Amino acid sequence: MPIYEYECKACGHRLEKLQKLSAAPLTDCPACEAPELGRLVSAAGFRLAGGGWYETDFKAGNRKNLAGDDGKGGDAKPAETTGGKKDGAAA
Repeated sequence: MPIYEYECKACGHRLEKLQKLSAAPLTDCPACEAPELGRLVSAAGFRLAGGGWYETDFKAGNRKNLAGDDGKGGDAKPAETTGGKKDGAAA
């Protein structure tokens, strides 16, 4: 469900409301009770809810995809070199 932002044209009160896409827009201001509430155009807002799908989907092995994870397990070591030269270096 998206989070909509509203502003009252009469008193300037602002609020956010979690509503279904099919729900009718709010019209009455909760602060001054005037029917002057209008929906604002703002950045999309959403809320992650549930059992943690964002941590467990697309995982490799028993590793979880957590915020800040670089996808290399965090303990990534540099590529091994041979003969004291870095991989891809000209001989």
